[in-house]
Amino acid sequence: MNHARIIPHGSQEQLAQETSRRVITVLEQAQDERGEATLVLTGGSMGNKVIQAIANDPDSALVDWSRVNVWWSDERFVPGADSERNGVQAADAAQGQLDLEWDRIHPIAASDEMSTAEEASADYREELATAAEQEGSDSGLPYFDLMLLSLGPDTHVASLFPGREEVTVTSTPVMAVHDSPKPPPTRVTMTLPAINSAERVWLLVAGSAKAKALAAIRDPEATPQSTPGSAVRGTEETLLLVTEDALPGLPQDPEG
Repeated sequence: MNHARIIPHGSQEQLAQETSRRVITVLEQAQDERGEATLVLTGGSMGNKVIQAIANDPDSALVDWSRVNVWWSDERFVPGADSERNGVQAADAAQGQLDLEWDRIHPIAASDEMSTAEEASADYREELATAAEQEGSDSGLPYFDLMLLSLGPDTHVASLFPGREEVTVTSTPVMAVHDSPKPPPTRVTMTLPAINSAERVWLLVAGSAKAKALAAIRDPEATPQSTPGSAVRGTEETLLLVTEDALPGLPQDPEG
């Protein structure tokens, strides 16, 4: 993942605040260019801190939130109101402060809506394809301006875990995950081709517990199956937005 640019931050709070400003800038520019913007959210504590920072940022008023499309890179297949769901956590973090249009929010179906994760993944594929068709594309995926991801301590991203077959799948943009090494065991995730279709992919890496994972994905010998986080990249930009305590032993790239 040596193609990615590392941008260090002094604390998790600084990471959240500066990422918030970056997100707002991307969405504002996208709306100026295309009339709308599309953001793919991630779960995890750092991802939720970023959402909260966006909601509380005065500059968020620069974005017309009624023209922002929101998707999720993965979701836990549990009941819709379960606090484990990334969508529930994101809504809690936003605190109702972003005037999003419900028709533009695309949660992955929950276990009390569909019987199996396979049904939920098929439903999400269909929803993605419909959005793509509305944009005049037959790719099966709408245009993603920005994909936010969090790096797990085992180098997983979304629900793509090391050594698992899901990491190697290229035939579908969304799939079910069973027996996940991290609970809950059943999930729905975007695959690497869908993730890497985004114009910008930003990977959030916070805390000293992520230092080994960050070093692993930067290793020139890293492979997608052993270190999934090493395989993510945007079509135009890939950023590693990290806290300094995750950086020991790694060269830091200039902001540029």
